[in-house]
Amino acid sequence: MKILYHHRTASKDGQAVHIEEMVHALRELGHEVLVVGPSGADDAADGGGMGGGIGDGKGWVSRLRSALPAAAYELLELGYSLVAYRRLASAARRFQPDVLYERYNLFLLAGVMLRRRMGIPLLLEVNAPLVEERGRFGGLGLPRLAAWAESTAWRGADAVLPVTQVLGGHVIARGVPAHRITVIPNGINEAQFATAPQPEEAKRALGWDGSLVLGFTGFVREWHGVDRVLRWMASAQAPASARLLMVGDGPARPGLEALARELSLGDQVRFTGVIDRHQIPAYVAAFDIALQPAVVSYASPLKLFEYLALGKAIVAPRVPNLEEVLRDGENALLFAADQPGAFEQALSRLCADPALRAQVAAGARASITLQGLTWRTNAQRVVALAQLLLPGKGLPAALAPEQIG
Repeated sequence: MKILYHHRTASKDGQAVHIEEMVHALRELGHEVLVVGPSGADDAADGGGMGGGIGDGKGWVSRLRSALPAAAYELLELGYSLVAYRRLASAARRFQPDVLYERYNLFLLAGVMLRRRMGIPLLLEVNAPLVEERGRFGGLGLPRLAAWAESTAWRGADAVLPVTQVLGGHVIARGVPAHRITVIPNGINEAQFATAPQPEEAKRALGWDGSLVLGFTGFVREWHGVDRVLRWMASAQAPASARLLMVGDGPARPGLEALARELSLGDQVRFTGVIDRHQIPAYVAAFDIALQPAVVSYASPLKLFEYLALGKAIVAPRVPNLEEVLRDGENALLFAADQPGAFEQALSRLCADPALRAQVAAGARASITLQGLTWRTNAQRVVALAQLLLPGKGLPAALAPEQIG
């Protein structure tokens, strides 16, 4: 197939990973993919290497957003749809795609416009309900316009691809029929993780031979609750051999470093800062216990799939979106998110029970194959769905259960 891939992502964080890996997987399957994005981003994806660092949330977009009133920035976002549409339409005329695959972003209506004007089937990947998310965390200057734009984008697609069933519920609430929704979670590139060092080798590289390593990757924010890990490490519950490796950066880092000093944890805690994403396996390989202390209710955390791929004993909250992938005692140890002390109890239990750690770690690694949690499998699902949208095929009135998640 010829797939026109459109996005508005200028950052080089987990969003860029998703874009690059999906494009790579589609091409590996033999499909021709043309990427259209912000100036420079499409060239990077086509070149197979957006690069960038994990734990890096900075960029010109965030600087522009902070410099402008919310309403002014949102009008610029909506206006960008016209610029994006012209680029997208020009690419479509040259490329003659079978389908358009777009990564949803708030106020981005170029894909819907192209579908309406050129009749190209549209698959829309949705990673978050951005009206709700930005209204809660960043504020919206024009909430009614934002809600209209989100509804227009979601309802205008032939198929909507949320990353979790929970997020699929948000899409349905916007008026999209359930039969047009197919859940496709995040995944991993198995080849990238196949070269990871053995745990003891990874620990030696850190100077932590014989330690019990707890780890967290990504852009760390206050709501992630890593301060609870530090306080637990300073308590009598934590074994003396416990170490915490924070892979990445984020706004919570200064406060966490100050808390670690206050608790006199010294070399028991280490922050890597921003690192290239291709270095991630070498660091995660050192983890004995992988941490997911908190999660947004509709998310499909990229770090979770990396933990699974390397067979780590995961500690995570028992919430619906994570339970779509995790099973308590099988591939993770889940704790009651609303119960005080439950997270710390789960940590203590895993630290004290090597057999349990080994059991959930083995289950974690097996989950990748059993659940098909790879970018290649995701690409196969997208292609199968896209083929149903080709002229003369038509999306069935109801998809099979496995197609809706």
